[in-house]
Amino acid sequence: MPKNLELKVYCNSFSKIKKSLNEINAEFVGELIQKDVYYKAAKGLLKLRIENGRQSLIKYLRDEKGKDRWSDFQVIKFSDGDAEKFLKQIFNIETIVEKKRLLYMYDNTRIHLDEVRGLGKFLELETLVLKRLPDAKKRFKKIIGLLDLDFNNQIKNSYKILIEEKKK
Repeated sequence: MPKNLELKVYCNSFSKIKKSLNEINAEFVGELIQKDVYYKAAKGLLKLRIENGRQSLIKYLRDEKGKDRWSDFQVIKFSDGDAEKFLKQIFNIETIVEKKRLLYMYDNTRIHLDEVRGLGKFLELETLVLKRLPDAKKRFKKIIGLLDLDFNNQIKNSYKILIEEKKK
């Protein structure tokens, strides 16, 4: 099962971050329009991601309480059909999160500049574990430093949880 090390922080603006990404020559991958449909799951989180017309079912387990946010995940891609309509007949929907994401890559780290409907702007990092956890942690700390992010201000919840808390 693939594993990421993750960070999420709130942003007032993306301008400083975009400038830093340009200075370190991070690769701009593109703009993604995403709809995440979260389903009730016995363990972890289960969501259907509809991204620029593509559909994937993603299951992940993440320690939201620990110092570091390690995430184990699995992805199943759908090649045809209406996965949202199909899954709605099987699972109970808990939450829907809609966002516009600017995706950058740097040293096997996905850098997301997200505008989440109803929540605001966020930066997310997802550093992929390639061989060993210490290597991923080293690359993760490097990008945090290059982008001058405050690790202590991280948000240790998914957008799903943040949307649900806002509704209360």
